[in-house]
Amino acid sequence: MLILTRKAGERIVIGERIKVHVIEIRGQQVRLGIEAPGDTPIHREEVYQKIAEENRLATQIGLSHLNNITEGKE
Repeated sequence: MLILTRKAGERIVIGERIKVHVIEIRGQQVRLGIEAPGDTPIHREEVYQKIAEENRLATQIGLSHLNNITEGKE
């Protein structure tokens, strides 16, 4: 993990296509602005984890559904 110190108004560049702007620091909160190509998904970690879990569940439901079809249970 890379740890950087930035002040409000400063930026971090990731590769050639992503820039993270430190917009504001207020107490324990930091507001960030992120510039990235439109095809780059950006999520808060808790949202990303929820999406991953939903995708995992959808895959399981899909497989059990297919098993039911192949076993003639549907």
